[in-house]
Amino acid sequence: MPEAPLPRPALAAAAPPRRERALPPPLVLAGAVWLVLMLLVALLADAISPYAHTALDLRNRLSPPVFLGGSWLHPLGTDELGRDVLARLIYSIRTSLLIAFGATVIGAVLGTVLGFLAAHFRGAVEHAVLALVDFSASIPMLVFALAVLAFFGNSMVLFVCLLGLHAWERYARIARGLAIAASAQGYAFAVRQLGAGPWRVYLRHVLPNIASTLIVSMTLAFPEIILLESGLSFLGLGVQPPETSLGSMVGYGREYLTRAPWILLSPAVVIVLTTLSVSLLGDWLRDRLDPTLR
Repeated sequence: MPEAPLPRPALAAAAPPRRERALPPPLVLAGAVWLVLMLLVALLADAISPYAHTALDLRNRLSPPVFLGGSWLHPLGTDELGRDVLARLIYSIRTSLLIAFGATVIGAVLGTVLGFLAAHFRGAVEHAVLALVDFSASIPMLVFALAVLAFFGNSMVLFVCLLGLHAWERYARIARGLAIAASAQGYAFAVRQLGAGPWRVYLRHVLPNIASTLIVSMTLAFPEIILLESGLSFLGLGVQPPETSLGSMVGYGREYLTRAPWILLSPAVVIVLTTLSVSLLGDWLRDRLDPTLR
């Protein structure tokens, strides 16, 4: 009688396929490169600027840029006072990015702290924070900023703090909702049982779990603050001379739009490309970090 064939050894379970990291789309990569370039310009403004942004060259007033027949002495031309447009553009990028970054951080910190307070105390504190959020969201930020700057005058500190109030209610709502959800989970309850205080729970355990959502919100608010700063500077209530920003350059250049359009076009192009790059990067980060959108 023939022997029964020996059973074949079971094949080892196939290892799960390794998930490949998808490269960002070309537009996102281009936006990231542009943002890195803007950061380098802001950090190295004093080293790479060909002139001081207040230096006058009255003999070359309204000189056109190189691509319109001008000289390499002023590659992007000069303005109505003979100031080099390239030098003013470099310093304007630094000023606008510093303002936008500072205002974004202020809004994120303020909104996150108030959101945590509402999630922790609940009751009257939560109702007060939510009422303040609704009140802030109902006021047009541009009108509010115009009223405050016209009444109290303008200073760089007041200007940055005022812009920091933009979109803080967005962070407060996100922080409150995610903190309530995180506090109801097991790890937050276990840490409390071990004797951790409320701020240790929120800062060491809750905040790292919601940081990705807050970072995405910051990337979405950053271009809005750049546009708001540009609009206020365009109206003459933003950065005051002798300092310069992208919005103030556009504001000064509007009077020479027909005779010297390069004064306005250079900062306007930088504003458009910077806000577009941050928006593209923020949308991509949201798709990558939000598990509901994967």
